[in-house]
Amino acid sequence: MNIIIVGAGALGLLYGARLALAGHGVVLLTRSDEQAGALNDQGLLYKEATGAETKVGIPAASVRQFVDAGAGRGFGADWAVLAVKQPHVDAGLLADLERLLRGGVPLLALQNGIGHMERLAEALPASRVYAAVTTEGALKPDERTVRHTGTGRLAFGRWDGRNDDGAEAQKMLLDALADAGIEANLSNEIKDQVFLKLLLNAVINPLTAIYQVRNGELPRDPYRLRLMRALHDESEAILRAAGLRSKEDLWERLLGVCAATAGNESSMLRDVRAGRMTEIDWINGGIAGYAKRLGLSSRMNDAVLALVKALRVT
Repeated sequence: MNIIIVGAGALGLLYGARLALAGHGVVLLTRSDEQAGALNDQGLLYKEATGAETKVGIPAASVRQFVDAGAGRGFGADWAVLAVKQPHVDAGLLADLERLLRGGVPLLALQNGIGHMERLAEALPASRVYAAVTTEGALKPDERTVRHTGTGRLAFGRWDGRNDDGAEAQKMLLDALADAGIEANLSNEIKDQVFLKLLLNAVINPLTAIYQVRNGELPRDPYRLRLMRALHDESEAILRAAGLRSKEDLWERLLGVCAATAGNESSMLRDVRAGRMTEIDWINGGIAGYAKRLGLSSRMNDAVLALVKALRVT
């Protein structure tokens, strides 16, 4: 199978390395010519969770360079994976994706938060767009290195839950992921899984960024625990009104995630420390948007949204 991976951050590099090592055709599309040059000249260094290291040769190009050259037609992609962060799903990238996937290539969208699925569906009417949720862990120490930090699962499905068309392409992707040792399943309830992950991110990400602590430190302080509970309860109420159906005790699940990932730094904390734009607008901002449309209060989400924005180094 031939796969275009748009975005060479930690997840893009991780999936690219594992799919290429499994014998599939992979092209990595980067945001910069510099990263593409480093990958082409020196290869991708894949560091497994076991400590083993493998150098993987994967052709790379910047998105604009690849699209302008018309290289997508020659590559013959069967699938595309969108692995950029939410702030980069902008008008320019959407236009590039429309040109890249014009033949109806299906797209797997790996973004955190909400709002991107509607924008992608509008921009790519000829393509089947699948939302995805992954619990895989990866870090990118530099532009050509990825370190696998935790094995997880990938779930994907159509945003409207209608997976009855595109069965051949779905099986092709599932088979390729299995070849690469990535556990995956097709879900008819992907929106519920996106909402569940959104709820966890809406509490852990902003509060770890604000307090500058690792995940496991959040619930250890009684004052932070009270803030966690208030933010969780407000967010859960809004998401249930928006369609979340899970019968699980989501507060206990949140505490379990903090314990299981105790030593981890959230992506939002890392972004704040690096002076990068965070995904706060698509996480807590997305929940606040639902609240506004539903006539509900979002005071806690509004507060952490403002606080995280104030932390950003400009």
